[in-house]
Amino acid sequence: LRFLKERRAHSAMLEFAIGERVCFLYAGRQLVFGVLTRYNRKTVTVVSDTGDHWNVEPMALRRARHHRMPRPSGNVLPLYRK
Repeated sequence: LRFLKERRAHSAMLEFAIGERVCFLYAGRQLVFGVLTRYNRKTVTVVSDTGDHWNVEPMALRRARHHRMPRPSGNVLPLYRK
């Protein structure tokens, strides 16, 4: 049974590419947007637009189509790397 569950997770992972924008529901009500960064054994790692790292079951992911990055609020200066 464990093998079948891992096989389903692996099949679902292959539907998404690393670097692709995705979204998922957190706690059944909050939509989280981010970028898929890594395949794990049973989950994938998503870095959200706020910088948080999430390990998410691939069956819970959806492709994010037309979502814009949130603008910083307050007196926030952009960081530049040299």
